Amino acid sequence: MSKGHISPSESTSFRDAVTGAAVHQITNHPSINHPTYFLQSSFLPNGRSMIFTSYRTGDAQLFQAQFPGGEIRQLTEGAPIHPFSPAIQGLGRDLYFVRGGSIWMLDVVTLRERLVVEFPDAQLGECSLSANGTWITAAIKQGTQAGLAVGRADGTQWKLIPFPRAVIHPQFHPLDPNWILFAGDPAPRMHRVRRDGSRMECLYEHGNDEFIVHETFLGRTGDVVFTVWPHALRRMNWKTREITPIADFNAWHIAPNRAGTMILCDTNHPDRGLYLIDAASGEKRHICLSEATNQGTQWKTSRYALAEDFAAAQSNAKSEALSWMETAADTVYGPQWTHPHPSFSADETKVAFASDRTGTTQVYVVEL
Repeated sequence: MSKGHISPSESTSFRDAVTGAAVHQITNHPSINHPTYFLQSSFLPNGRSMIFTSYRTGDAQLFQAQFPGGEIRQLTEGAPIHPFSPAIQGLGRDLYFVRGGSIWMLDVVTLRERLVVEFPDAQLGECSLSANGTWITAAIKQGTQAGLAVGRADGTQWKLIPFPRAVIHPQFHPLDPNWILFAGDPAPRMHRVRRDGSRMECLYEHGNDEFIVHETFLGRTGDVVFTVWPHALRRMNWKTREITPIADFNAWHIAPNRAGTMILCDTNHPDRGLYLIDAASGEKRHICLSEATNQGTQWKTSRYALAEDFAAAQSNAKSEALSWMETAADTVYGPQWTHPHPSFSADETKVAFASDRTGTTQVYVVEL
């Protein structure tokens, strides 16, 4: 198989056993297949196709599937991509992703690739685009220096903003691309910085025993929503830093809609399935089961991993771990492809998620 290779549809459909929702299994290959990360949509804007990462060629490459049932096209080849790095530019033709210490742009129509930027001897995390598609940021570790890489999508004005600890999930403010929200690993977690590297500040001081995860923007409200695992879903006012409750619930990976009125989530310990939560009232709507194995020893606790947790899991480390910062992340925080990581389609009528319910992780879509 190589770039441009076309494979027959693997799609089947069924009804969820609990909610009755229409669910489509998009892939059915004896390899790991999963959608993009929960902070990015897997669907192209027209809703008629979606991108996903697959190991069917032996390492992580990008593929495109017609939705709900259609052919599968291989988009990349060669050096493996960062499996959770892809981000689709607003119009849907430009797709950005990471290989090692470099960011690439792929034209989804012609399959031409363009190197955006390369940081020698570095590893980059997932890409995040500003709302206007002009700017890109990604977590970076270059030698012993951690931080954020940020620059223009045309390849200019790139810099490394240093940070003393590992960085995870940098994201541009949806209303002001001069601000970036990011996580410091482990605690305290939530930080922000100006795109030029100025005004670095911690948004909330907390200790290792308050397990804050998966912070992101509450759509166009500009506020931040985050999980205090496994107890609650909370909101922070971007300007005042006031924290208010949304729901006492084991919401895990969270993805708000653009309006900031609803929050999509998966659940774990126990796995109740996928839910929509009303941001104002906290009212919950059950979407479907995930039936994923949701692996990771740390999700059984309510604190961040300590050195001894990583040491105990060291022998099980794998290079595919989402976070390159922790050598044992596969065991401590789990093989990421065993987590559902739900995300909305562009029109917010469908949800893509991953599940290894069949024994191997596959791509699923549930209709709302």
